[in-house]
Amino acid sequence: MSDDVNVKKSAAMDEIELKEWLASLDYVLNSGTPDRVQYLLQQLQIRAQESGVTLPFTYHTPYINTISKDKQPTFPGNRDLERRIKSIVRWNAMAMVVRANKMTDGVGGHISTYASSATLYEIGFNHFFRGRTDTNNGDLVYFQGHASPGIYARAFVEGRLSETNLLNFRRELAEGGGLSSYPHPWLMPSFWQFPTVSMGLAPIMGIYQARFNRYLEDRGLKAKDDNKVWVFMGDGESDEPESLGALTMASREKLDNLIFVINCNLQRLDGPVRGNGKIIQELEALFRGAGWNVVKVVWGTEWDELLEKDTEGLLARRMGEVVDGEFQKYSVSSGAYIREKFFGTDPRLLEMVAHLSDEQIADMKRGGHDPEKVYAGYKAAVEYKGAPTVVLAHTIKGYGLGESGEGKNISHNQKKLNDQELKEFRSRFNIPISDAEVAKAPFYKPAEDSPEMKYLRERRNALGGALPMRRTESTPLKTPSEEIFEEFYKGTEGRAVSTTMAYVRILSQLLRDESIGKFIVPIIPDEARTFGMEGLFRQCGIYAHAGQLYDPVDSDSLMYYKEAKDGQILEEGINEAGSISSFIAAGTAAATHNINTIPFYTYYSMFGPQRVGDLVWAAGDLRCRGFLVGATSGRTTLNGEGLQHQDGHTHLLTSTVPNLISYDTSFAYEIAVIIRNGIERMYEKQESIFYYLSVGNENYAMPAMPANAKEGIIKGLYRFSQSAKASNLKAHLLGSGAIMNQVLEAQKILEEKYNVSTDVWGATSYNELRREALHVERENMLNGKKTKVPYVTQMLQGEKGVFVSASDYMKVLGDSIRQWVPGPYTVLGTDGFGRSESRPALRDFFEVDAKHIVWATLVTLCEQKQIGEDVLSKAQGELKINPKKLNPMIS
Repeated sequence: MSDDVNVKKSAAMDEIELKEWLASLDYVLNSGTPDRVQYLLQQLQIRAQESGVTLPFTYHTPYINTISKDKQPTFPGNRDLERRIKSIVRWNAMAMVVRANKMTDGVGGHISTYASSATLYEIGFNHFFRGRTDTNNGDLVYFQGHASPGIYARAFVEGRLSETNLLNFRRELAEGGGLSSYPHPWLMPSFWQFPTVSMGLAPIMGIYQARFNRYLEDRGLKAKDDNKVWVFMGDGESDEPESLGALTMASREKLDNLIFVINCNLQRLDGPVRGNGKIIQELEALFRGAGWNVVKVVWGTEWDELLEKDTEGLLARRMGEVVDGEFQKYSVSSGAYIREKFFGTDPRLLEMVAHLSDEQIADMKRGGHDPEKVYAGYKAAVEYKGAPTVVLAHTIKGYGLGESGEGKNISHNQKKLNDQELKEFRSRFNIPISDAEVAKAPFYKPAEDSPEMKYLRERRNALGGALPMRRTESTPLKTPSEEIFEEFYKGTEGRAVSTTMAYVRILSQLLRDESIGKFIVPIIPDEARTFGMEGLFRQCGIYAHAGQLYDPVDSDSLMYYKEAKDGQILEEGINEAGSISSFIAAGTAAATHNINTIPFYTYYSMFGPQRVGDLVWAAGDLRCRGFLVGATSGRTTLNGEGLQHQDGHTHLLTSTVPNLISYDTSFAYEIAVIIRNGIERMYEKQESIFYYLSVGNENYAMPAMPANAKEGIIKGLYRFSQSAKASNLKAHLLGSGAIMNQVLEAQKILEEKYNVSTDVWGATSYNELRREALHVERENMLNGKKTKVPYVTQMLQGEKGVFVSASDYMKVLGDSIRQWVPGPYTVLGTDGFGRSESRPALRDFFEVDAKHIVWATLVTLCEQKQIGEDVLSKAQGELKINPKKLNPMIS
């Protein structure tokens, strides 16, 4: 017998055996319960493993819809009216982008993302997305950023946006008001709930937002509800690490108030997401492996008949074989091509579609474009309990754009259509616009008394009203009394503490305050013991939705690790991205829940904007409030940790966020003044700002606050001490952070050894000094005359002598105010990589210790001809200044 005959005989036996097993399974399915089927399959797997048969590990289900036709709920809406509304929205979204680019070339915009996801959104708007009312917060929806034209177009049809608004898409400064390119709450504060277009941020922010909603409920700050957090994202966006990095947290916390909808159009900007693979299957494995409920919406209704005929599993198997790159090819191909390439691999598959014309085959929809399939998926998602759900919806990029871009790699950037393409689009979606007018791409809105408008309003009213909508109507909090902060104004009376310890003490006091204590949200990424914050464990408890189900290993200690269902601390583990996402959720609770919560996120300063800068920027866009606290800050202060931990540049990074106010604190009283001022501005006056404070881990005695210092502390500069020494030589030293102590030592050396009368100034914020000065200069320039003087100049202009700045940050920080310093100005800083050494050695290396501050002062005096070169030469030897030492900037 030949090998071919043996192979055929073996294949025939395999088919017979498979049919017998499937028949047995069908019998149990028909006579038993799903639980019985699951039990039997588990037992078969156990028996196979006991016999040495290792089954391949997979979290895949077949490449078909999770919800079969017989399990599909009845669609509750009017399909015809909903299709009309969707078509109108699609036209206006397209017209808005096309007209914007005809008017101003290069404005840009995206048509294709919304084109592929229109059904996903319309089903949500008509049946699921709940608007905010006076009695219900409604759902929180993270719209996919590139789909913004569709959201604007729907708001236009609803009457929330004008035609002028649409005409001014991406022209926000135009007369009559424009629309931002993407969801931006800073630019459209009453419309967009969340900024989402920076890829990967919406998923992680949405996860932590859903958890924060539960946190508020468990702490009794808001009533329990069944509102959902919806996160829309693209399949290509899943490649961003933040998109999938927190999935297990969502399942671990059983966040069944969270729903992801992934628009799987198989295509990113340059080409397919997984040309040689299957992104839906890959995502299913990831989400199922992470403990999520997965609902696949792969095929439209037209496929149901074929799948019902598929008793041998041939069609399902073929669906699983075809890679995404080929499916993308099918989306731009004829029915004849699909018949040949997809069904033509097996005569039985060809027979299955023999009764269908080529046109019918070409018109068979993907699941994400079928309202009934999408509705079924969403209904299953909102009803699922015990875990978050992801809906994986198979779509086509640029769906409806026809030859101009449907399914093509160019479609992502599609923003212009020619006259013929506009006509085809108009005709395909039955928009009542004449051939004569279609080239102008006019906006279309049905009459107010039309069935479409009545239905649209009826559905939104039933769901609570308009969405997206952002409302900030929270009751302001009262600023804590000065009494809470008095002990910090007095200093520590010789007792050595770090500014981190002082900050933790202030936080502890605020947590006890009757008026605002319950609204404070301490957030820590697994560094509480490093920062001396473990005392808060017992005081406040660590939030855990399930409570504490174990006896902690340190339960016999005073400051044991205490988890509680109503715990106040969010201890996020080694997870800066998740921690700042919690900060964002807490800092925007006024807008999402009408509750003013005050987040204090404390972390290693090096791992703030440098590590999660995009999320910090998103916080600014979101009008977030709260305190970011960078502990163990400074290039030379965290001395043993080395290069990747020594922060000498965070204040430069914070300066790039317009509404982030940053301070480099030296003393406890500065921290107290800044925090009280911050609470007043953010939570009593309701300003859309947030704060960054850098605090250090070096212990030293905290002095009492100088008289009349509060205003200067807030504005960025105050006189810490004024010299009583009478001398013709005068110097002013500006210090901040732990380097302030080096400045004070330098003051002493200058006065005692070099007869230089020296004042010391606390430079709490170079960034605030610079911003204020820029505001003043702009106002003077626009008025054409200098009527105002910057604050830093006001403070220093009457002072004689030279000025020297020293900080634990790069020189550009101190240098940023140079033009407003009224005299010779020298800046010292810590440019270069950090390294492990003692603090004295590091400060000598970076040239910010007392001797280098003294030397810089003497050099500046010499340059001004106030001391001779002989004095300078002698001082060089006395101070042991080595001009040949390594350059810290490049070594």
